[in-house]
Amino acid sequence: YVQHQFPGVYWGRGKTWSYTAAALDGSSYYRLPKLLQWFSANIGFHHVHHLDARIPNYNLARCHREIERFGRTPALGLWESRRSLRLALWDEQAGELVGFARLKRKD
Repeated sequence: YVQHQFPGVYWGRGKTWSYTAAALDGSSYYRLPKLLQWFSANIGFHHVHHLDARIPNYNLARCHREIERFGRTPALGLWESRRSLRLALWDEQAGELVGFARLKRKD
């Protein structure tokens, strides 16, 4: 969930949508402790997987380290990812993900 729902996430559609931007800025780098990284089969390197799903999970971390552009992918740690849990709705006017608390009632 947190790999696609985070503050500042890229969200494009139609002519503004870009495969590369969706992979690199619409997916986060989820920094996990080494043990969780291993147990989750490198799920934190989701952005690398989205750019090229043919990369095996055991090579995702190496690709992230060796390709400079991956260093600019939005990164979240366990602590920061808590904020993402409330993000559920795309606000078209603001161009950002928001929580239900920002949803305005319509009478």
